[in-house]
Amino acid sequence: MIFVYIVLVLGVSTIFWSLIGLARASSEKAGDAADWLGRVIPRMPARGHRPRLAAGNPGGKNRKSQIATREPVHRAVSTRMKPSQVAVLIAAHNEELVIRDTIRTVSALVPLHNIHIISDKSTDATAAIARGAGVNVLELDPNRGKAAALAAGIEHFKLCDSFDAVMLLDADTQPAADYLETGLPLFDDPDVAAVAGRAKSIMDPPASTWLGRFLVYYRERLYVVVQLMLKYGQAARFANVVPIVPGFASMYRTRALRQIDIVAPGLVIEDFNMTFEIHAKRLGRIAFHPKAAIAYTQDPDTFRDYSKQVHRWILGFWQTVRRHNVRMSRFWVVMGFYILELVLSCLFFILLVPAFLLSLISTLLVSFGESAPELVFLAGILRPQDLLLGVFIPDLILTLLAAATVRKPMYLLMAPFFPIMRIVDAAICLRALPTAFSSKSTGVWVSPVRRAQSKASIDA
Repeated sequence: MIFVYIVLVLGVSTIFWSLIGLARASSEKAGDAADWLGRVIPRMPARGHRPRLAAGNPGGKNRKSQIATREPVHRAVSTRMKPSQVAVLIAAHNEELVIRDTIRTVSALVPLHNIHIISDKSTDATAAIARGAGVNVLELDPNRGKAAALAAGIEHFKLCDSFDAVMLLDADTQPAADYLETGLPLFDDPDVAAVAGRAKSIMDPPASTWLGRFLVYYRERLYVVVQLMLKYGQAARFANVVPIVPGFASMYRTRALRQIDIVAPGLVIEDFNMTFEIHAKRLGRIAFHPKAAIAYTQDPDTFRDYSKQVHRWILGFWQTVRRHNVRMSRFWVVMGFYILELVLSCLFFILLVPAFLLSLISTLLVSFGESAPELVFLAGILRPQDLLLGVFIPDLILTLLAAATVRKPMYLLMAPFFPIMRIVDAAICLRALPTAFSSKSTGVWVSPVRRAQSKASIDA
């Protein structure tokens, strides 16, 4: 039974795609070594080889001018996308506290006239701050929701006609200084339709409460697990089964973007749907690399905002699954297995505490002389050692990975409490499932409370 618990905690998908990711990383390292050898070996003359001298000068004088002229090297003209060819599109609703810093950060990546802010019926100074910064601004009224705001901005500013790629950015997101430098080379492959950005949490300023800091650390752990242990393998060239291009900071090639139905009625979020559209319409490959297109996002630091955001994300996922018809494809085979695994894992965590208490009570009754077969069976369902070896230690492994990746030992102090948050997430996930199939969403949004941002934390 312990093995079953470990699988439910870690997940078959996580284990499988982690192995694919390791194979991909090894292949990339081998490729880097081959590229290095390819640059070095041609410069090393073969043993005993003497350079051919130009005809008419057998004596070998004036050696520099005597080496025979080699065939001209025809270098391929670079077709790499340039920052000037990238539009930045930000849908914002009451984001006056963070929009100035976001514009300042993005303006270091692209010219100001490439930045487009869609103020979706903001009642604060969001639009005024954006205009004062010198970027393009479109104000909408009434509040349309993020998806409709993005679609309105793309149409109003004719972005698919004027640019080769569009970066979709949340108002509280800060792209790394090398976001385009590392992200644009992924578009060198003409089959790439979208580049999924890598999320990292903004830690400075820290949340004002211990619970807030705990929630941010837990979210950052999720980023490490999903991106390094799942998405990196899923984005392998032969696989191409990435389930989400996150809307917080990702790029779409415009020839693919113009074919995506961004405004899908009844969906609470847009990024799952846009990703499923890429797969359904076979618009190209989704590229992701942990060292490319990195951006920093501000995660909720109150339980209310956290639970609302998680509910919105998982509801959007279930709604997208409902909207898109299941078909025989590699993507849907992987997605079907993931959905089954997700539901079973959620049920396991929901039943974890009741099962442990039932097993503990049964054990006590057996120890006092009760010998009913039912009690003996229940006593062995989830023993303390099963809980330790099958739940806490596997979850601790995920925490150790996150701590080593982001180099924050603080994770270890919070590790014992992370399984509790997995129970919370499981409850939210299962609660959203019937809602997704029984109701529709308007897409209208309310931004969570923001913290004033610190550039130092991003540069660090």
